[in-house]
Amino acid sequence: MSPRYEAIAGRYLRCDLLGEPHRLYIEEAGQGIPLLCMHTAGADTRQYRGLLNDSRITKDFRVIAFDMPWHGKTSPPPGWQDREYQLTAPDYVRLILDVINALELERPIVMGCSIGGRIVLHLAHQHPDRFRALIGLESAPYAEAYYDLSWLNRPDVHGGMVCAGVVSGLIAPTVAATERWETLWHYMQSGPGVFKGDLYFYTTPDGDIRDKLDQIDVKLCPLFLLTGEYDYSCTAEATLDIAKRTGAPATIMKGLGHFPMSEDTEKFVSYLLPVLEKIRAL
Repeated sequence: MSPRYEAIAGRYLRCDLLGEPHRLYIEEAGQGIPLLCMHTAGADTRQYRGLLNDSRITKDFRVIAFDMPWHGKTSPPPGWQDREYQLTAPDYVRLILDVINALELERPIVMGCSIGGRIVLHLAHQHPDRFRALIGLESAPYAEAYYDLSWLNRPDVHGGMVCAGVVSGLIAPTVAATERWETLWHYMQSGPGVFKGDLYFYTTPDGDIRDKLDQIDVKLCPLFLLTGEYDYSCTAEATLDIAKRTGAPATIMKGLGHFPMSEDTEKFVSYLLPVLEKIRAL
């Protein structure tokens, strides 16, 4: 391989998030309509590297991905060692709005996967005027915990290995080995207690939005749903129920699982491009 730089620019933004100082790590590429991408629980912006390098998207969209606090290259706030990390719905919403304000983005598109696919439903319900459109990847209004969360933060086990084992079955069986293991590597590197803290939002009543779906008005803010056929956490059935109750268009993506953007970028982009074209025409 000849040496070459990718088009992605990565840097730190010093800003206040949730009332505390942070060095927020951001990667971006392209120009045009801002597209803010939210990673899954326990992971980071690397999930969107394929998207950030796709010129079909970056020619019209400024693609931005950031590591949430406690994730990837964004460290926890000072004093983290004396607290337990728990992601709550109000903090998650406020975090995204804080980042949008810090980056001075005007009505961006927000696209999130898994917990990010859930939080876009909260954004659509609470702040439809702040966004040009919202895209939910692997969106479900609620998910029961189907594994023992106590395993995810113990000093006598390798938490990263356990996290990777927990999510490994969510990857489509058709995915190439390289992409499968890179996706799992992201989880093996998660900080102690971070995946468990993210799942507080995902698997407890705190993030449950089932009783508010009928209040989402897709005329105020268009909502688009894309879900992999092999996802048994955010199931196709759950996504189609959101579509039925909100009127949002939904597509079940063939050959993809819970992490479509890192499992098979080419296949994922083939589903995403028509959605982005509809949004660009708004």
